[in-house]
Amino acid sequence: MASLKGIRVLEMAQIMAGPTCGLLLADLGAEVIKIEKTPGGDDTRNFLPPDVNGISAAYLMMNRNKKGIALNLKDKKGVEIFKTMIKNSDVVLENFRKGTLEKLGIGYDTMSKINPKIILCEISGYGRTGPYANKGGFDLVAQGMSGLMSITGEDKNKPPMKVGAPLTDITAGLLAASGILAALIHRDKTGEGQKVDTSLYEAGIVHTYWQSAIAGATGVSPGPLGSAHPLTAPYQAFKTKDKWITIGASNQNTWLMLLKAINRQDLNEDEKFSTNSSRKENLNELVEILNNEFIKKPSQEWLKIFDENGLPCGPINSITDMFKDPQTIEREMIIEVNNKKAGPSKAVGMPIKFSKSKTEKSKGAPDLGEHTREIMQNFGYKDEEIDDFYNKKIIL
Repeated sequence: MASLKGIRVLEMAQIMAGPTCGLLLADLGAEVIKIEKTPGGDDTRNFLPPDVNGISAAYLMMNRNKKGIALNLKDKKGVEIFKTMIKNSDVVLENFRKGTLEKLGIGYDTMSKINPKIILCEISGYGRTGPYANKGGFDLVAQGMSGLMSITGEDKNKPPMKVGAPLTDITAGLLAASGILAALIHRDKTGEGQKVDTSLYEAGIVHTYWQSAIAGATGVSPGPLGSAHPLTAPYQAFKTKDKWITIGASNQNTWLMLLKAINRQDLNEDEKFSTNSSRKENLNELVEILNNEFIKKPSQEWLKIFDENGLPCGPINSITDMFKDPQTIEREMIIEVNNKKAGPSKAVGMPIKFSKSKTEKSKGAPDLGEHTREIMQNFGYKDEEIDDFYNKKIIL
C-alpha cells in the first residue's frame, strides 16, 4: 500500500513550489485535490510555449497524479464549499501572500475550528514572520538574497549568475513535504493539527551549507568557483579532446586513483599537490597541469579509464542526453503520462524508491475543473446543487 493512502490534501497553490510539494505527496499515495482559481486556473497554464497539443508543458509537468477542481473563492458560496472540503481533509497547502486566506475568511484559525486536526502548510517568499513576511517571493530574488548567486558562476569578476533550475522553488516544495510528513506524525501521536511554514529564502540558505561553514569560520564570504568545490580539489569539470566531463577526486584516496588513471603519480610527490589543502592553495596550477593531460583523449575514452580505476566521474549531459541515459531509464525518472486533451507527455518520475511501500501509478495532470463534479459528489453535494453552482459560475 502507498504510504500516504487515505490522506487528503487540498492544494491551493500554483506555478512551482506548492505544486512540487503536492506532486511528491501524490506520488506517495495522498489524494491531492488541486483547487484552481476561476477564471484561468494555475498561471502555468499560460506558460506557452512549449505546449503538448495546446496544453502548457510546464503545467503538465508539475500537476500529474492530482485531481482538479476550479473554485471561485471570491464568492461566498465558493468559500462555503471550501469549508465543507476542510471538514474531511488532512492538509491544506497554499502559497498566497500573507493574509490572503484571512481576507477570504478561511485563515488557519477558521480552518482549525472546522477541523482541529487540519494541517496548513504555507509556502511563501520569506516565511510568515520577520521583516520580509509581507513581500512576494520569486526564485530569482530568493537566489540572490540567500547568497546562492554570490557563489554561482565562473568568478567574482563576471556578472552574477543564478542556478539554472528554479532551485529555491523546488527545494521549498520538498521542505514543505518534509514538514507536512512530520506534522502528520505529530498528529498521529497527539491528535493535533498545526501550521507548517517554509519559504524560498530559507530553501536557498540551506544550499549554502559548505559556504556558510567557510564564512562562519573565517568571517569571509567565499565567491564563485565555476564547477570547482569550495573545500576539496580537484573536484570540477574538465575539457577533454572533444567534450567536457566531471571528475570527483574529493579525498586523498580518489586523488591517488586519478593519478594512477592518468599515469601521473609524480604529482603526489610534489608538496604543492600532496595534500588537499595544498591542492586547494595551488588549484590554478593543478588545473592547468590536468588540462594538459585531459586534452589528449576524447571524453568516452577517459570515462572508461576512470571507471576502470574506480574514480568518480561522468559526462556533462544535456537534458535530452539525461532522458536517454540508461540509469535514468532503469530508475524510471522520465515517464510518460496521459492528459485528457494533450495526450501523452513526458514527466519527471518519482525520485524515491521503497522496498515495501508502493507509489501511485502516474496519471496525467487534470484539465481545468476536470474532476469538479466528482470531487463535489465525494464531499456530499447532490447533482442539482452542483448544477446550480455551475450555472452561477462558482465552480467550473
